[in-house]
Amino acid sequence: QVQLVESGGGLVQAGGSLRLSCAASGRTFSSYAMGWFRQAPGKEREFVAAISWSGGSTYYADSVKGRFTISRDNAKNTVYLQMNSLKPEDTAVYYCAAALGLGYAGGGAYEYDYWGQGTQVTVSS
Repeated sequence: QVQLVESGGGLVQAGGSLRLSCAASGRTFSSYAMGWFRQAPGKEREFVAAISWSGGSTYYADSVKGRFTISRDNAKNTVYLQMNSLKPEDTAVYYCAAALGLGYAGGGAYEYDYWGQGTQVTVSS
C-alpha cells in the first residue's frame, strides 16, 4: 500500500507562513495525483488544493487562491503546500491524499485512495 506522512504544521500568527510536506512511500507501480484537505474541530473535511502527477495542473479552493501554492517533487515522492498570508480560519488539521492511477484529481474526497495522518496548523489572531 501507499503510506503518506505529513509534516510542517505548527502555530503561527495571522499573516505568517508555513510550508507543509507530504512524503509518500510504498510501491504502487502507478502514478498518482495528490491533494490537500483540512478539517477544523466541529467542521466537515474540506478540499484545499490538488496537483496532477506531472505537476503541470493545479486546482485550489476559492478560500485559499492567491495565498496557498501546491507543488510536488516526484524525485522525492513529496508534495508541498506553501501557505502564505495565513488567517485564523485556516486553523485545521491538514491531510494529504493520493489518487492512485490518476493523472489528475479534483476536490472530491471520494477521488482519493490513501490519506495521511494529518498535521495541525494553528493560526493565532
